[in-house]
Amino acid sequence: MEKTVSHSRSEETPEAKARWFQSLSLEERMEMLCMFTDMILSANPSILESNDVKPVAGRIRVLSRA
Repeated sequence: MEKTVSHSRSEETPEAKARWFQSLSLEERMEMLCMFTDMILSANPSILESNDVKPVAGRIRVLSRA
C-alpha cells in the first residue's frame, strides 16, 4: 500500500483520525503525547497550577453520527 498525502477535508473525520492514531506504534503514540504536552505547556505554563479542575462524576459517553 502506497502512502500518500491528502488535503481533502473529508478525510479529517474523527474516525479517520482515530484510524491514523491506531496505526501508530505504542512508541509513536507516546511521542505524540509528549509533543502535545510540551506544546500545551509552552503555550500556557500556568496550566499545571489550575486549582479549579474537578473530576467528572459518572461515565462519559461519546456520540457520533453513523
